[in-house]
Amino acid sequence: LPAVPAVLKKRLVKLVVNFLFYFRTDEAEPIGALLLEHCKITKEEENVFSISFIEEPERKYCFECATEEQCQEWVEALRRASYEFLRRSLIFYRNEIQKMTGK
Repeated sequence: LPAVPAVLKKRLVKLVVNFLFYFRTDEAEPIGALLLEHCKITKEEENVFSISFIEEPERKYCFECATEEQCQEWVEALRRASYEFLRRSLIFYRNEIQKMTGK
């Protein structure tokens, strides 16, 4: 099948816990949100990353940042934002505390 051309739109984004809200540049209210669960965050190019979802692998959201450093910061923050990551971190730290304290 031929690739469907990507639609590029300038958006502002805001990460709140495990939701990535997106806004039109001239509006205060979000026009949508992505729940960052069961998703894959991929660095595509120097300053571009994508979000794709396990349930809908054909749907991919691409984001372009001003710099490569900014892109890397977004990728790391988004990977840490999922509930699964937070749950695994909690279990890890709980086990570490138990090892140290015996409780």
